[in-house]
This record gives sequence, structure tokens and C-alpha cells, in this order.
Amino acid sequence: MTTTVPAHLSASVDLKIPFHDMDPTGVVWHGRYFKYFERAREALMEQLDYSYPEMRSSGYVFPVVDAQVRYVRPLRLGQSYRITAVLKEWELRVVVQYTIVDAAGEDCTRGKTVQVAVTAKDWSLQLGCPMELQDKVTHKMAGMVRVD
Repeated sequence: MTTTVPAHLSASVDLKIPFHDMDPTGVVWHGRYFKYFERAREALMEQLDYSYPEMRSSGYVFPVVDAQVRYVRPLRLGQSYRITAVLKEWELRVVVQYTIVDAAGEDCTRGKTVQVAVTAKDWSLQLGCPMELQDKVTHKMAGMVRVD
């Protein structure tokens, strides 16, 4: 049976582990993974033409209010990997899920961030995401359909 469901907007970034991200045990320090998440999230928002400067000029910023990470397999010096960010929610808050896989396609890390809209001027919490972001997502996803 074929089911048609909406596709999710996503972006992937290919990177290689640098020396300065290592901890004394020879693996990537756990805090660096959030930097990797950020690289993919930036690519995702740039696809929407809503990068950080564009957010600010629209009058909003989106601080992270919750973050989760599951370390499945460690990343090591010089290792190539792909991080993918998938936009899961964008109307009331911005929820992005992440996966990091190595060059062999092995799952290394999974994560999620939650961001909320606040005004750039005085950081007043908004009850929902600005229409500018919602319109950009809706426009980008128009016509995107995945068939399972």
C-alpha cells in the first residue's frame, strides 16, 4: 500500500573532525556536538532564506530553550561525517532533529533542539513563530511530497 505524507525540510552538511574538537581520551568532546548541530541548523535556515541576520532584521531571534543528545558511537580525529537537520515544527516553536552518520553510514549521534521566538529588541517571548518564518516554510514545502 502506498501512503502519501508531507516531506520534511532538511539540510545536510559534510564535515571532518578537527584536532581542536578532541578530548583527552581521543574522541570528540561531548560539548562539540552542539556546534555540529548548529552548522546543520544554519544550512537548514539558509534554505529558507531566514538566516540569523535575516531573523534579526525581521525583528526576532530564536534562542535554544531545550536540547537533547544521544551519543551512539564516538567520533574521532580526521573522521568524515554527515550531519542532517530536519525541521519538525515551525508554527509555535522551532523543533529540529539531528542525525550524525559516519562515512560508512553508521549512526553516531542523534539530537534535538527546541527554539522559541523572542523579539530582537527586548527579548519578549512570542506565542508562536512569526508569520514570516511560517510563510517561508510553507512556501518551501509547497509541492514537496514523499511517497512511502
